[in-house]
Amino acid sequence: MVTETVMRTRALPRTAQRWFAARPRLTDVVLGGGLTLFDMATVLGRSPAPGAWAVALWGAQTVPLLWRRTRPRSVMAAMTVLYVAFQVLDPIPGKIPGPFLLMLGVYALARYEPVAVSLPGTVLCLAAAMTADALGGHWQTPRPGSLEPISATTFVFFFALAWVLGHGARRIGADADRLRDLNRRLRAERELNARQAAVAERARIARDLHDVVAHHVSAIAVQARAAQDVMDDDPPLAARGVELIAVTADTALVEMRRLLGLLSFREREPAPEPSLDHLDTLLDAARSAGCRVTYAPEIRAGAAPSAGMRVSAYRIVQEALTNVVRHAGPVDVEVSVRGDDSGLVIEVRNGPAAPGHRPVTGSGRGLIGMRERVAAFDGELAAGPRADGGWGLRAVLSGTASRPAGAAG
Repeated sequence: MVTETVMRTRALPRTAQRWFAARPRLTDVVLGGGLTLFDMATVLGRSPAPGAWAVALWGAQTVPLLWRRTRPRSVMAAMTVLYVAFQVLDPIPGKIPGPFLLMLGVYALARYEPVAVSLPGTVLCLAAAMTADALGGHWQTPRPGSLEPISATTFVFFFALAWVLGHGARRIGADADRLRDLNRRLRAERELNARQAAVAERARIARDLHDVVAHHVSAIAVQARAAQDVMDDDPPLAARGVELIAVTADTALVEMRRLLGLLSFREREPAPEPSLDHLDTLLDAARSAGCRVTYAPEIRAGAAPSAGMRVSAYRIVQEALTNVVRHAGPVDVEVSVRGDDSGLVIEVRNGPAAPGHRPVTGSGRGLIGMRERVAAFDGELAAGPRADGGWGLRAVLSGTASRPAGAAG
């Protein structure tokens, strides 16, 4: 019981962190509003009591933090101007802490802006803060050297610390975003590969089924003819032939049931059968991998391509998108399918891979399989690099197949 209580207590900070991380705007309101109220409360108890405008000016220095994520440059500029105004006007008697609240603005600038912006902005803010602190309330009669060396060193150290922490958080966030993107692409590619593996397995089973049927039916035909030849001369031998036909047929039925059982196996949520009407599943998988896919179908109204042609077109698009994800990564992809009763034209074009992208090595069987499918319909396949550095594929399927489309592996 004690151990469980300790574990729950340790989990509370992580739970609170996740809760606030999911509500960034609320976090900024709590930070900016809470600091503003706290700062104003710290000066209200001073004697003599400061004026309302002085308290408001002091508290206003942290109000810009409400927009620290969306407008970090404006936040840094506003906080710097408010701090300089407060130091120059010197509206509250007594010693007021230095520009340590500006560290929050420096952190936000380094966290949400690139180094080319955050580093110069931090230096300018530090220079303005040190100048204002040196002048203090004596801006009409400045006293050179009023800023002590220890104070200047402290300002530089804390400003540098805030910038380093903010820049480090920015790099960590960028790395996390890249990892999330990579994980999303890996999941999408794994899904595509799983579908390809399922297709390959079904094709293997289909070939096995073809072999079983062809073998046993051929044997039955041979045995039937032999029995017919000897039926008049040797009836017992013909009877044994008929018996052998029955045994062969039973064996064929058993093996066919086994293979058809494998083919009919479905997951709990079966995927749609291959069809041009279900290309959205493939397109969504490519989009989840980071690709920006556009699809332009141009099938003539009333056209009804053959079932084999629809299956082959589906598989060609599937293999092409798999190759895009594997070799080019998240790029622009254009998919178009045009045709009528006489044939189909499938085109898949993608842009050049992003700089530094490392393609995944493939087996080369995908392009071979596409050529086989196109050849099954006396078609043409053209694939190769484009002038812009991307890749293009164009497959033409005619209306009459020279051999069964399922024969293409």
